[in-house]
Amino acid sequence: MNAFFYYFYNFMRSIFGHIWNVLVAVKDAVFGIFDIRYYMELFGSYKDELSPLGWFFAIVVHILLILLLSLFVFLVWKGLKVIFRFKVPVIEYEKMKDEVVTLKREIMKANYEKDKILAMKISELGMEINPDLMETPNDLFEKGMKEDKGEEGSREAGEEAVELVETAEKRFPRLSGVDAFYKNPDFQPPVYDHTITLEELCINFRNYAASRLGLYYDLEVMKQTFASFGAAKMLIFQGISGTGKTSLPYAFGQFIQNPSVICSVQPSWRDRTELFGYYNDFTRKYTETDFLKTLYEAHYYEDPRIVILDEMNIARVEYYFAEMLSILELPREEERYVSVVSSMAANDPALMEEGKIWIPSNVWYVGTINNDDSTFAVADKVYDRAIPIDLDDRAEFFEAPDTEPMRLSYKHLEKLYQEAKEKYPVSEENLMLLERLDKYLIEHFRLTFGNRIMRQMQEFVPCYVACGGIETDGIDFMFAKKILRKFESLGLGFIRDELDSLVVYLDHEFGSENMKISKGYLARLKKISGS
Repeated sequence: MNAFFYYFYNFMRSIFGHIWNVLVAVKDAVFGIFDIRYYMELFGSYKDELSPLGWFFAIVVHILLILLLSLFVFLVWKGLKVIFRFKVPVIEYEKMKDEVVTLKREIMKANYEKDKILAMKISELGMEINPDLMETPNDLFEKGMKEDKGEEGSREAGEEAVELVETAEKRFPRLSGVDAFYKNPDFQPPVYDHTITLEELCINFRNYAASRLGLYYDLEVMKQTFASFGAAKMLIFQGISGTGKTSLPYAFGQFIQNPSVICSVQPSWRDRTELFGYYNDFTRKYTETDFLKTLYEAHYYEDPRIVILDEMNIARVEYYFAEMLSILELPREEERYVSVVSSMAANDPALMEEGKIWIPSNVWYVGTINNDDSTFAVADKVYDRAIPIDLDDRAEFFEAPDTEPMRLSYKHLEKLYQEAKEKYPVSEENLMLLERLDKYLIEHFRLTFGNRIMRQMQEFVPCYVACGGIETDGIDFMFAKKILRKFESLGLGFIRDELDSLVVYLDHEFGSENMKISKGYLARLKKISGS
């Protein structure tokens, strides 16, 4: 027995010894390639014997070698950067596969309907009908599978084909595809980060956008954006073109690895069907939009989701988005349902109840607007329910550390907002100042804060402080965007003196060093009025 152990010991020692020798040899080879000292000694032993022509060739060869080595390192670095930046997440890849399968189902169903209509027309002409044209989709699948695979394995393929046909025949094929994807036992929910704070979220997202996407934003814009998420379900980014109105919410979707959905508003949009789709009586299917699919899919995951209404005022927002504005105002989230169809069918989506779907709370709606001659003015009812953020300037370049994307859950985000509202409520002193300011506005401008704006301010300011801001600056932002914006409809030529008096009042109540956004806005209004 001892002989065997000695044999086995020496055998394994020999094997691992050779493996170790290979690793050492590879290490020596790699380090040998970059042994600059040896190359210098080698060159030194020959340099005295080199002729002028030899010196010339030596210099040229060394320059070429350095350039080739630099090019090789650069290409390797670029290749690795492309691979890591643009690799498709597994879940997104599965979603794309699901979309491809759905399109194939639609093509198969359309071809079947076309052949059936053609057969009916041929029959009306008294001509003989090709029996193949009257075969059902199930028959065609069974026949095709047998031809492709033979009898062996055709049953399994046929069953799969029948399942595909049944899904294609549903009224809501895209929503049913969502059900199938998330109910698949192979689907695994992501692991979320439950430790990040609101201030860290602002900083990390800003660094991610700069380092990974080449998008630069001021930290103040980050604070305003994330604080707005805690106070309203709808945000409006407004400003000149090229300042990142659409890119910011898009980048946030990339940062949390749950891509934002971009709905490009068209000038012809007039009612809710542009967002929610409609039922087609001819095809007996529901025309599903990306907006509807996004709302439905959000039931299945905990991630926040951003829906971008790009160029939202190219049509009248208060027309096509009116129903959503009303639903989002309902105080109880469990009452936020939207009607899709009048009655249910046996194969309708699993999460649809009585033809309605629930509007999930983990979805925010971000609109982008341009104020020019080609767009409509946004109504007050839209501005009152949303929080507008101005992006009028391009942020300056800054060196940002490379920042990885993360997984953020809606529950954790809501927890952060709730903790901020409990920890940083608006101080009694500032509430008194706002009450006096409200009375001043009523007396001089016939304007008032209103319950909705006061509620939004009391929710926005604590979240803004939790993002790293100052309470007075949060009040300044909300006052400028929610109240002073209304001054543009008052007839500026008749209130020039009152604007000056309001600036004096703000300096007296809040201090000359505060309320800079509001005073800047008032200065712009005076310039517009011609004073």
